Amino acid sequence: MKARIIAVAVAVLVFVPAAYSAGKTTHGARKTKTQTTIVIYASGDVNVQNLWQNNIIPHFEKENPGIYVKFVFSPHGADDGTTLARIGAAVKGRHWPGIDLVDAGLVTTLALDGLDQPVSKATAPNIKKVNPALLTPVKGAAIPYRGSSVVLAYNSNYVKTPPKTLADLLAWIKANPGKFTYNSPNTGGSGYSFAETVVDSFISAADLKQMDNGYVPNLESDWNQGLQALHGLTKYVYQGVYPNGNAATLQLLAQGQIWIAPVWSDQSLSALASGQLGPNIKLTQISNPSFTGGAAYLGVPKTARHKKVLYRFVNYILSPEAQQMIVNVMSGFPAIDIKYMGSAIQQKFEDVSANTLRPTFSTKMGNDFKAQWQQTVP
Repeated sequence: MKARIIAVAVAVLVFVPAAYSAGKTTHGARKTKTQTTIVIYASGDVNVQNLWQNNIIPHFEKENPGIYVKFVFSPHGADDGTTLARIGAAVKGRHWPGIDLVDAGLVTTLALDGLDQPVSKATAPNIKKVNPALLTPVKGAAIPYRGSSVVLAYNSNYVKTPPKTLADLLAWIKANPGKFTYNSPNTGGSGYSFAETVVDSFISAADLKQMDNGYVPNLESDWNQGLQALHGLTKYVYQGVYPNGNAATLQLLAQGQIWIAPVWSDQSLSALASGQLGPNIKLTQISNPSFTGGAAYLGVPKTARHKKVLYRFVNYILSPEAQQMIVNVMSGFPAIDIKYMGSAIQQKFEDVSANTLRPTFSTKMGNDFKAQWQQTVP
């Protein structure tokens, strides 16, 4: 796979020394000869774009005159495949890929494939404020900078006492046919989390740890019982189908078509704040087990430029000031331990900070799981 990626990259790579050209550049003031330029590539939804373009970058540049951050954004990760190939080819060829910092789902692949610079407290002292367990899934080669979790959303007009445990939730689904659904796991993380949580309930802690931290396909037979349980729920979900994406699930909740669903904490909090979801929609977390969550990671390609300046930027991202922006703009969890944040944040995220998120399967295990869900459940 790695060889094919690099081969494709060599065929399409056009090296542009001044800046990385893929995606859409959405931030950048006029730079001067005395400025040092670092380039960040990010992908995702508009909330990610807003976080970087209108918050973290301008505040950092104001506090660090002489450093210019060029921002390249790819909506919904349209350029992630090309970017992964470009970085792979550049690292192998020992030249700059046109990017110095990456915020995208591909960061995990970069880290596991040895294309990222290992994380070091010496270069970014604030990394000591992050739970070291979050470095394990990326082999210490990516920087956790924010977190989110999947939670249970419910319509309080109809659900007066929401389920407290996974067993309670499964019983509620069967007792209220058509009033629950989750998006297909390959179209969004909230549905993926529900599916994995059900499957995880049948797996030993020792096997789960291996699945979270590595690729162990010989253990995939452990999924059979849970996948069959999910298959048995199909007749109880809304219209017997699974929505296409996280946003589609939120829409069904907003319209009152369903009364309960797993949703992303940050996405649903933002929807509540904007009025997309009405005040009748409440959020809670289940237990035994809880839904999964995780950190979003930043990656520094091994051949990135200006590493001293770059890690000053990374260190700023892990500062309480920047972490507060993540809370305010995205309703995300701080990546640093909440003891470094203000008392209001400590109270808000006491039980759901990035330090207590239940991990999910490793990338390769997750891809296999999505394929098996598709073959077994619908």
